[in-house]
Amino acid sequence: MSKKTIRDIDVSGKKVLVRCDFNVPQDENGNITDTRRIVGALPTIKYLIEHNAKVILCSHLGRPKGEVKKEFSLAPVQKELSKELGIEVKLSDDICR
Repeated sequence: MSKKTIRDIDVSGKKVLVRCDFNVPQDENGNITDTRRIVGALPTIKYLIEHNAKVILCSHLGRPKGEVKKEFSLAPVQKELSKELGIEVKLSDDICR
């Protein structure tokens, strides 16, 4: 029995929620110091985009213990993803809409 991958699913025109590990290290100024986790997710994200899926990425940064803290914002990740993908990646400011 072989393990299914994203390539085994018809994603065209579908909304696809992808749980990503974007808990990346940052310096004291909020600059990402190691992009390996972002780069590692790119093949999946690109595949979904190329196959006309509406991609929703979810992740977390740090351990804010239920509190909203600016230093745990995923904005630096959003900026890096936009650069790597060559398209605008939107960042939601609230997960409850």
